[in-house]
Order: sequence, then structure tokens, then C-alpha cells
Amino acid sequence: MAARSRYRIVFHNQGQVYEIYAKSVSHGSMLGFVEVEGLLFGERTQVVVDPSEERLRTEFKGVTRFFVPMHAVVRIDEVEKEGASRITEAGKGEGTLMPFPSPVFTKPGGDPVK
Repeated sequence: MAARSRYRIVFHNQGQVYEIYAKSVSHGSMLGFVEVEGLLFGERTQVVVDPSEERLRTEFKGVTRFFVPMHAVVRIDEVEKEGASRITEAGKGEGTLMPFPSPVFTKPGGDPVK
């Protein structure tokens, strides 16, 4: 039996770093965006409740698919087991995370696309 794919997606959103787990990640149909589907959250049967995971669960309640701007993505990993989703302040936590420099898309002459 083939193992089920799971992905950890780390991205910047309004001065914070989101780390979420999902079943599917692709380039999507919108140019410059990463499509994320099938969010995975930890079991609710745990005695200890992580407030940042609960905040994410509430923020993404009812969302089946969402798009993250490509320049906001820090990394995407295929993992064996999902962990706890979390939100941290940018610049805090494990190491320093830097987004890709903007703009990502340029005209053939090197000028930014407007």
C-alpha cells in the first residue's frame, strides 16, 4: 500500500510565519501562487491544546483550498507524519526566515512586471 503524501508548508502572512500541513500542494491555476488543499490538523483528543493551532483551525474553518503568493513561501517539505501547525512572529523561532526578494516576475529587459 502506497504511503499517503503529506506536506509541511511554511509561508509569511502579515508579519507572521505560518507552518501548516496539507494533503496536496501544487502550482495551481493562478500564475504566481501555490495552491494548498486538504489541511491537516492534530487530533482534538489531546489533553494539551496548542493555542496557535486552534487559531489556525479557526482561521481556516470551512476552507477547502487556498492560494499562497509564491514570494511568501519559505519552504515546502514532503513529510512522513504531520506535526502541530503553528504561527510564530517573523524573525523569532528557529533561525531567521527570509522571503524571496520581490518582484519574482520580470520583463525580458529586467524591469518588474506591472
